[in-house]
This record gives sequence, C-alpha cells and structure tokens, in this order.
Amino acid sequence: MFPGVGGRGMNPAKMKQMMKQMGISIDEIPNVEQVIIRTPDVDIVFNDANVTVMNAQGADTYQVVGTPEKVPRKLEIPDDDVRLVAEQTGVSEAEARKALEQANGDLAEAILALSS
Repeated sequence: MFPGVGGRGMNPAKMKQMMKQMGISIDEIPNVEQVIIRTPDVDIVFNDANVTVMNAQGADTYQVVGTPEKVPRKLEIPDDDVRLVAEQTGVSEAEARKALEQANGDLAEAILALSS
C-alpha cells in the first residue's frame, strides 16, 4: 500500500511527489471552448468542458469533464454526387438527392434504386 493513504485520504503534496517520482504529470488545458467527439451517427458536444491531460511514461491521456449534448449527424451529400446520379439515371436533381439520402450517400445503391 502507499504510505499516507488511509481513510482520511492522501495529502495532496505527497500525492504530487509520488506522481513525480513515477514520471506522471497532470496539467489542465486552459480556456477550452468546446470538445466534440464525432461518431458516424452522432456528435457528442461539450460546451462547458474542463480538459485535463495526464502524461505517464510518454503516453497522454485526456479526461473531459462537462455536460455532454448528443447531436445527431446529418448526412451531407455533395452536389457532384447529386449531379452524377441525376445524369446516370435521367431524373431530376431533387429525385437524385432523395435517392442518395435513402441510400445513405451510396452512389451505386441510389443509381440502382432509380434504374429499376
């Protein structure tokens, strides 16, 4: 067990000293405005984030503390894809965009759906 660790907790000065001996440093990133974690389906946005970086043996670990807000990601379809599907199938750009949205942006699937 670590000396100084007991039911009362550890003395912060001792804790810093032990971490320094083990080669661990912890720093807070000041003035963080926003943290965004992007996944294919959703963005997790922290507008009130506190970010701490812990470096142990050359590896950085980031800790984000705040209130997360889940924002669904909207599928963005490039205009070039819409024009290509419209040209290949002879439909309007509006119909091509709708087919691409239904196909989650998959060009081949949209073209096949409009061709059948």
